[in-house]
Amino acid sequence: MYFEKPGKENTKETLQAAVRTAKERGISHLVIASTGGETPQLLEDTEGLNVVIVTTATGSKVPNENRVSAERRAEWLAKGYQVCTAAHALSGAERGISSVFHGVYPVEIIAAALRMFGQGTKVCVEVATMAADAGMIPSGEPVIVVGGTGQGADTALILKAANSCRILDTKIEEIICKPLL
Repeated sequence: MYFEKPGKENTKETLQAAVRTAKERGISHLVIASTGGETPQLLEDTEGLNVVIVTTATGSKVPNENRVSAERRAEWLAKGYQVCTAAHALSGAERGISSVFHGVYPVEIIAAALRMFGQGTKVCVEVATMAADAGMIPSGEPVIVVGGTGQGADTALILKAANSCRILDTKIEEIICKPLL
């Protein structure tokens, strides 16, 4: 499924397609990217799924601050969702180095190549890697991952995640939905 343009207006349909596909295919792991906490609030019918919400790293915008409130995290945990907050797998420390030394480093090249398919594709690979590194999803097994462009969700993929130390073993098996570029 392709959306006419990227953006948060595709969030509800993206989440519905991701959950529906998980249930149809017997995929039990659903990873959702969330910057501010709004996207997971629209999740429905997730019974039987291991839902992992991956947030941006604490301090990624403002030192010592996370953009998802403690109350929102508590809501997710009460629903049985797992919450992963970690360094961004496709930027993190490398972005800190490149911003000081004005160079480009290998992980940033991977991120740029993934953006050729859309920002949401890059986000999906990144958050799946972060969830695998945290031990919240299995490495090498199909999972469904939802990401987006800016705010909201507009991309859902079936992929086999790899831990960051083996990032190039990640396999995108299928695009469920994404915006046209």
